Amino acid sequence: MKNFTKIIKLFFLLAGLIFIVACSDDDDNTIMIPEPTNNIVELAQSTPELSDLVRALVKFPDLVELLSNDGTFTVFAPTNDAFDALLDVIGQGDIDDLPEAVLKNVLQYHVFVDAAVEASAVTTGSITMANGESAALVSDSNGVTAQGAQVILPDVLGSNGIVHVINNVMVPPSILPIVGTIVAPAYFNREFTTLIAAVQAADPGILDLLLSNGPNDNGLTLFAPTNDAFTAAGITDVNGADAILAYHVIDGTIMKDMLPTSGIAATEVPTLGGNIYVTNNGGDVSINGSTTVTATNIPGSNGVVHVINRTLVPPTQDIVDIVSEFAGASTPEFTLLAAALTKAGLIGTLQGDGPFTVFAPTDAAFLAAGVNQAFIDAAAPADLIPILTHHVVEPSVYVFSSDVADGLVPMLNGTDVTISGLTILDGGGNTPPANLVPSLLDVHATNGVIHVIDKVLLPTS
Repeated sequence: MKNFTKIIKLFFLLAGLIFIVACSDDDDNTIMIPEPTNNIVELAQSTPELSDLVRALVKFPDLVELLSNDGTFTVFAPTNDAFDALLDVIGQGDIDDLPEAVLKNVLQYHVFVDAAVEASAVTTGSITMANGESAALVSDSNGVTAQGAQVILPDVLGSNGIVHVINNVMVPPSILPIVGTIVAPAYFNREFTTLIAAVQAADPGILDLLLSNGPNDNGLTLFAPTNDAFTAAGITDVNGADAILAYHVIDGTIMKDMLPTSGIAATEVPTLGGNIYVTNNGGDVSINGSTTVTATNIPGSNGVVHVINRTLVPPTQDIVDIVSEFAGASTPEFTLLAAALTKAGLIGTLQGDGPFTVFAPTDAAFLAAGVNQAFIDAAAPADLIPILTHHVVEPSVYVFSSDVADGLVPMLNGTDVTISGLTILDGGGNTPPANLVPSLLDVHATNGVIHVIDKVLLPTS
């Protein structure tokens, strides 16, 4: 009854804009129908039940101009209730949440530019809308529908066309497969436009995967990075990001409470693009040390979505490769660490499978400890090995910064270090302790993780 009352009010409001004037004289009676004076945009602006449509339309001055100019348009106009129903389905709270490109595409799908078609002239078939996609029209004893939306108020005449009010928003066929899936929370939210751009630029198989039920037909888990998450990871070009996208997808539906609880080290979890390392010890869920899960358990028809604040990048270099790259940079770093590892014969060890957690002293740290290139050249490997292995955690584990807890940590040389916050007291108890460099934590390698420190750790005083 509520919707019926709204439709009646809507009818009388629009009918007031298009009226019939009857004139008579002593000789004859005639009915004169004046030309409508309001264009399609003005009709919508004068109709409270179309205020959401107007709010969406005015975001695009070119569409406002098109529908204000001369023409023979047919517009299918969704009511406010229709927009509310769409927002519920796609999991958004307001029209303003939608990416502008998506919203414009939807609006254009409601405009037929070739002719002003009255409801009585509609025949079952299809027409091509302004966005280039076809819409199915059905005319039968129940009235007229356009792409499944029922015309509830037909033939509202404007100076440049005709408006049919409909009870649902028409979703373009190109978008319809996304609705309800794990892609939808990102596709229909302006905070994830970079992620969607990456998917659209990737091999079509990536989107096919995200719309599927997964290789094992058990659904998918998507870790969805926001636009700011791409910025935080330093990713400015999303072309060719196929490997990065696959690294965010788990084959299977994994809710937050199903993630394994980690201990001293991160838990390895396979994705379709490689292994990620999850810290889940009662607080925030972290991945690979520097990424935090900020929202969880967003459902989709084919899985679940968790939102993250930093895009995950699969590692491509082992620990030795990373140290060598830093050492060969235009502003070199770790040159003395690289030289010491080579002299000690540990290069092959740190190229192994690991995983290794390495606390890597800067060149300034080596120099402060009196270890320069001349010292390394003169030293025997047996003198360097106990020092260098005092910088590698003894268990074969990934220890990301999110896993680090205060207390004793055994190192590869058999001597413990003491971690307190972002400081490490070496086995010799030398003070002040070494500081972990916050901007260079969690350098992820294919066989471990590197944390940069500002002091050499010595196993003895």
